[in-house]
Amino acid sequence: MTMPLSARVDVDVQHHRYDIHIESGLLSQAGVLIAPFLKRQRLIVISDETVWDYHGAALEASLKAQRIEPLVFTVAPGEGSKSLATFSHLCEEILGVGVERADMILAFGGGVIGDLAGYVAASLLRGIPFIQWPTTLLSQVDSSVGGKTGINSQHGKNLIGAFYQPQAVFIDTDLLSTLSPREWRAGYAEVIKYGLLGKSEFFDWLEADGPAHDDGEQRLDALVHAIATSCQCKADIVNQDEKESGVRALLNLGHTFGHALEAAYGYDGRLIHGEAVSVGMGMAYRLAQKLGVVGGQDVVRVERMLARSGLPLAQAELAPQTLNVDALMASMAKDKKASSGNLVFIVPTAIGASEVRKDVPRELVAAVLSEWLDA
Repeated sequence: MTMPLSARVDVDVQHHRYDIHIESGLLSQAGVLIAPFLKRQRLIVISDETVWDYHGAALEASLKAQRIEPLVFTVAPGEGSKSLATFSHLCEEILGVGVERADMILAFGGGVIGDLAGYVAASLLRGIPFIQWPTTLLSQVDSSVGGKTGINSQHGKNLIGAFYQPQAVFIDTDLLSTLSPREWRAGYAEVIKYGLLGKSEFFDWLEADGPAHDDGEQRLDALVHAIATSCQCKADIVNQDEKESGVRALLNLGHTFGHALEAAYGYDGRLIHGEAVSVGMGMAYRLAQKLGVVGGQDVVRVERMLARSGLPLAQAELAPQTLNVDALMASMAKDKKASSGNLVFIVPTAIGASEVRKDVPRELVAAVLSEWLDA
């Protein structure tokens, strides 16, 4: 199978379209790529301290070569920065430099930065344009695409935010070289998710020839194909349902379980999003098996893929934490997908197909959690 070393994916939602550009070495071209979107010769950059230490100098040099002045604002790395306090601080700091609607924000970082910077962009002056420049695998294949922005509340993850689409997404595969193996694997959980949501042929390819991390050299063509296929799968769904009134909810496969686990860990870094999604997808297939809509062979395939990719499934593979069924169920009840008090689950029906269910018996959910905790 011959695969290209670059790709472009089109996102076309109501009243707005934009491109996702995927290629090695885009950071050195940042100034040239971003300049056509600017109405004035400056750019507000929001990043985290770690990303900026790795890649900030290269971004600044490229922007300044096009006479673009970067105004840089950094926050601490990690989920803790997706908070009202950080959001408020950023808004005040950016307003302090005299932001105008002609300005543009660049979200330069992983999923936390994309969500946070996007929400800042949606809020300042009731909306100024922004561009996503994701630097982690998870953000490249998932969170940078589709216009979901937001921050966390003490009541749960991503409960405060807005649907606000970027002007463009630029994905430089070279930036993944600075990721830790753990962060790479966490992003790969979302690639596997798209294999489970999209065409089963993509999952088959991931099983046979995908770029699962093994501390060796990644084949660039395989990596570009995995990222582009994931982005295309998400774009196809977002194009149908921008604001998650229907089919877009499918993108949350494994997330109802996963978000409850993240909340139980307090977003302190001991459990990161992709790891929680991995555990959640395993639970989703166990739930589907109890509902009688998938067979044991599919469950085995999914769990084998996750394990082979170095992702956690069992509680014993996670950092120690006191967990119980009642607390996890209570957290699920606060999930933003909950409807009229009913838990909403994305239930797999096969490899490559799922459905939104609002009628899953709570006792079956509790049984899945209980068996996972007792394993």
